[in-house]
Amino acid sequence: MFAKVAFPISNFKTFSYKIPSRLINLIQVGTRVEVPFGKKKSRGIITELNKVITFKGHVKEISDVVDDVTIMTPEIWKLINWMSSYYLTPIGQVAKAVFPKSLSTKYKPATSWYVKKNYILDQNIIKLLQKRAPKQYVILNHLVKNELFKVTRLKKYCSNPLKICQSLQKIKLVTLIEKVLLPDSTGFIFDPIHKEVVFNEEQKHAVSHINKGINLEKFQSFLLHGVTGSGKTEIYIEAVRNCLLKNKTAIILLPEISLTPQIAGRFRAVFGNKIALWHSKLTPSQRSWTWKQICKGDYKVVIGARSAVFAPLKNLGLIVIDEEQEASFRQDSPEPRYHARDVALVRGTYENSVVVLASATPSLETFYNHKLGKIKYLYLSKRFGGAKYPKVFLVDMLSEQKESGKFGQILSGVLQDKIEERLQRKEQVILLHNRRGYSPVVKCGDCGEVANCHYCKVALTYHQKNDRLVCHYCSYTEKSKGKSCLDCKSINLLYKGTGTQRVEHLIQNTFTNAKIARLDMDTSQTSKGISSMLKSFSEGNIDILIGTQMIAKGLDFPNTTLVGIINSDLGLYLPDFRSGERIFQLIYQASGRAGRKDKSGEVVIQTYAPDNPVIKMASKLNVLKYYDIALQEREELHYPPYSWLAKIEITGIQNNSVNNMINHISNSFKNKYKGLEVLGPAPCFLEKVKNRYRYQIILKSSKKVDPNGKLLHNFIRENINVFKASFSLKRNRINVHFDPLSLV
Repeated sequence: MFAKVAFPISNFKTFSYKIPSRLINLIQVGTRVEVPFGKKKSRGIITELNKVITFKGHVKEISDVVDDVTIMTPEIWKLINWMSSYYLTPIGQVAKAVFPKSLSTKYKPATSWYVKKNYILDQNIIKLLQKRAPKQYVILNHLVKNELFKVTRLKKYCSNPLKICQSLQKIKLVTLIEKVLLPDSTGFIFDPIHKEVVFNEEQKHAVSHINKGINLEKFQSFLLHGVTGSGKTEIYIEAVRNCLLKNKTAIILLPEISLTPQIAGRFRAVFGNKIALWHSKLTPSQRSWTWKQICKGDYKVVIGARSAVFAPLKNLGLIVIDEEQEASFRQDSPEPRYHARDVALVRGTYENSVVVLASATPSLETFYNHKLGKIKYLYLSKRFGGAKYPKVFLVDMLSEQKESGKFGQILSGVLQDKIEERLQRKEQVILLHNRRGYSPVVKCGDCGEVANCHYCKVALTYHQKNDRLVCHYCSYTEKSKGKSCLDCKSINLLYKGTGTQRVEHLIQNTFTNAKIARLDMDTSQTSKGISSMLKSFSEGNIDILIGTQMIAKGLDFPNTTLVGIINSDLGLYLPDFRSGERIFQLIYQASGRAGRKDKSGEVVIQTYAPDNPVIKMASKLNVLKYYDIALQEREELHYPPYSWLAKIEITGIQNNSVNNMINHISNSFKNKYKGLEVLGPAPCFLEKVKNRYRYQIILKSSKKVDPNGKLLHNFIRENINVFKASFSLKRNRINVHFDPLSLV
């Protein structure tokens, strides 16, 4: 028997290997194997089995299988093949994304030895030990009868206590016990959050329809559109409860790691330890152990970020994509460049399961599909438990600064007064500012030169905590202390703009008695750190929580009655057709953190563009009206959801080479079929990142001509393959983004 093996490399070629007789019963299509590849051993995945092969050269043997339990289901194998075809990615690279190299079901957790002293009748043995084996005597004397003692704690009495204890066990003076040390993932789960749940009619309607879909065991998709605080999590729980009753499994996808602890705590209260967490903050041992238990079927529910969509659960009944509009569900690097929401929908069709797309601010594409009747619509118009929607104050920062004569203010008088009120009433405040660091721009006060990254065409951000300048795109850092202007050597450096660190510094100086915390990428390096901070805020130990979009959605803190949005305009004017939609969603979601229980809430939105339609609509918290306006704009501009979109991106270290290549491709793309619009070529908004120049072409294909996107997809597949074959890429790369979320 022979097998074709694909590797995580950049071409679609597979390689033939002989299957040794000892492995024939262990190998099937989709099995991960270890094989000799060149001068080293590599991991690949079986794509095909054959009795004979046409290859005439020397055929090497497969060395071993990677996993000791079944990780591949027919449905996941179909999903891998679909992703390879749709995203134009070699099957080995897709398999690597689905089953990362670092994970193996052969993982064994560490163990630790414990010892306990047995009841001793014959004291002569003790005296004999004292004379002939003094180390054994010393160890025995430090053990308490029938109490477990960790063997490593005995190292202060001898260099190898385990060997001594083994000798004592042979003469039945002690008992050794080996304990398995399971990786601890509980640090990223809140304590069980128990609630008394009484559904209103809208929630009962939603639960009924989702459970009917699960019971039918056929693919169905739902848009669960509920205002913030409408109890969507409780609906997920009811649907999961029904899955488990039917002996089915479920996946809950979340956009932000910061959302995991609270939702996991709520699920833990209902389902105990049947849930597994899956996200990037798990340690390697936690990931390997969790993955192995999922493969074995010990976990029935997986809660996690984007990659949890590939969890190898069997008999899958439900996939929930919470906050389905979020860009974090999209992976742009490395390949495959996929969207977890779309992958979840395809997996749902293969698994005959229900897929629920849920949000208070669904993506325009999903909302449009509901209007076309392609997805069933469930609407929750009321907040859970009768909570009222917050009162919104829109503050024109320009007018306020002109009146006060104080320019460059971070906090308006309105927001400052309302924070003071909350502190006096022992209520909590969330302040959103979607830019980390202290100052996003460091500028020379004499010549005007801006401190830029050496590897990217972007300004370095000043981080006050460690006094460093940091590039947020390539992570390049340099010391700030003693730095002078590269152009004129002046040390008169000005720190412009505002990041979360600057907001924190101002709040600390303004409200000196308040307990303040900041949650952004700089403070959330570990899972326990995130969990600890959110738990502390939930318990009332923090008065003011400052953060980026990590704290803007999904979190539920009943004592939070004020949300302040420091600068709602950030990102509003980016040259991207989705920028307005993103800002609206962020403001709306952040506003929903206020007044979620019996206390009324308020929101202060600070802006320099109060007349901007997006800001106006967001301040009115009117989703449906904004979506009608936004869809009309999209139709006029011929952007999704009224067209299919693809981005061809060329990157390289030499500007001229990249420019020549993109022009060559662009010329070959024009006038190919009716309904195809070619925009560009042009430099990307971030022209240089990580020392590579970037140019792009945008392709729009009308849905009137190309209703299912096949014309555009086949056109790109054929042309890119021809181009790669006829043009030497050298150090340049071609990246194809289907359905991109951003054009910058």
